[in-house]
Amino acid sequence: MLNWDFPYASRRAPVFARNVVATSQPLAAEAGLDAMRRGGNAVDAALAAAITLTVVEPTMNGLGSDAFAIVWDGDSLHGVNGSGRSPRAWTAERFDGQTEMPVLGWDAVTVPGAVDAWVTLSKRLGALPFDALFDAAIHYAREGFQVGHITARSWRDAIGIYRGFDGFMAHFASGGRGPQPGELVRRPEIARSLEQIAESGGEAFYRGALAEAIVANAASMGGAMSLEDLAGHKTEWVAPGARSYRNVTLHEIPPNGQGLAAQIALAILAHWDLRALPPNGVESVHLQVEAMKIAICAAFDHFSDPVSMTVSPDALLEPVSIERVAGTIGQHDASKLPPGRLPTSQDTVYLTAADADGRMVSFIQSNYRGFGSGIVVPGTGIAMQNRGNGFTLEQGHPNQVAGGKRPYHTIIPGFVTEGGAPRMSFGVMGGHMQHQGHVQMVHRIFDLGENPQAASDAPRWQVLPDYTLALEDGFSDRVAAELAQRGHNVARIEPDAHLFGGAQLIYRLGEGYCAASDHRKEGLATGY
Repeated sequence: MLNWDFPYASRRAPVFARNVVATSQPLAAEAGLDAMRRGGNAVDAALAAAITLTVVEPTMNGLGSDAFAIVWDGDSLHGVNGSGRSPRAWTAERFDGQTEMPVLGWDAVTVPGAVDAWVTLSKRLGALPFDALFDAAIHYAREGFQVGHITARSWRDAIGIYRGFDGFMAHFASGGRGPQPGELVRRPEIARSLEQIAESGGEAFYRGALAEAIVANAASMGGAMSLEDLAGHKTEWVAPGARSYRNVTLHEIPPNGQGLAAQIALAILAHWDLRALPPNGVESVHLQVEAMKIAICAAFDHFSDPVSMTVSPDALLEPVSIERVAGTIGQHDASKLPPGRLPTSQDTVYLTAADADGRMVSFIQSNYRGFGSGIVVPGTGIAMQNRGNGFTLEQGHPNQVAGGKRPYHTIIPGFVTEGGAPRMSFGVMGGHMQHQGHVQMVHRIFDLGENPQAASDAPRWQVLPDYTLALEDGFSDRVAAELAQRGHNVARIEPDAHLFGGAQLIYRLGEGYCAASDHRKEGLATGY
């Protein structure tokens, strides 16, 4: 049973309803709910929200994004890998002389997979016509939307990064600046692109006029993306990986995503009874952090496109190995690990939806770093992601850059079942925070019995890529000092929507659901 007390500072209350949507942006949440009111199911709601987010929260995602999903269809669980591959012309030699993968420009762009993920999910599991999912997005793009305060801040901060990209400036900062909170923004170019995608069932993006515009822009700027690269993209249905923790099972999309790291950390933590330790206390945080360090190290060393992995997910979760590494954790001393070698980012959108017939959707899409690569295809409003930055240039590494390969991905949808039945669809957007956020949500809800809104409101920790331990406001000075005494390199961080992510959660009750939305974002949980 969940505890319905609210011990942490919050600006939100949970929402109880039989049909619910929770996203990082209120207009998108309402678009999802409207899709269900018009006869759609939870899949339609998730897709309508995701499509709308490409318009109203462009600082995190767009038509050039990748996407992943886990869906309970009422009877069973399905996984979707909507990440794209690198251009086939890429080779390791293309990046000779560089010390790391590019962050900006066409050499950071892999094939965007989000649009095809929408098509794939709609065809198999949706109820509404595909083009009906675009109504709200096209409306806001053409008629305008008022920019939220957090989005406005991110937009403003991004201008300096992308000022050298003419296509970006023309579409997102034509006056040389980003919009103010509440300012009305129209995006007629993306409205036309959305209409083409809706009318063609996605064909325009991968094989039609939009594909031609993408490739022409790549060629004009020295990029390697080809029509064959786009036409050859295919969303993959995958079996979500499952790992038991206490009396529940955490499901994650297998690599090339980082969800496996959350499962590794929880497998290690199962060797202690965290329920017996004071919540938010030094003993509990220390054990969680040490388990997470091991999992992060595994991710940095091994995760990649599965065809290139030399150590399988099953091997990384092998019980004898998990027990051995659990035994290396000192209860009073922090481990010393090498700095992480893979890039990280905090810029993602996560959403979840559930309907009265029992369907539940966990969905995530992202441009990766802010607006992505800085490439905005002229006349289209399509901002291209920079997922190629997720590769490494390290010779012989499983994640070394190559042509036609999926890079390491940070975005991960989460799902929990209990006794084979769905219990919770959830995610914690925010790059390197995501797998760590999954661990913290599972611990708080299924160890401590905190309700989803309280679990979201609670202070968070994050092991940064250099293994510094960042603590959000809410942990006591005593806990911070004692963690430092144990050898953790502790950094006290002011509340920050980017660093500590943004959670959206839907928890299935006996009748209906409890939905929660993170106060660190502009988001909304809503239902009927």
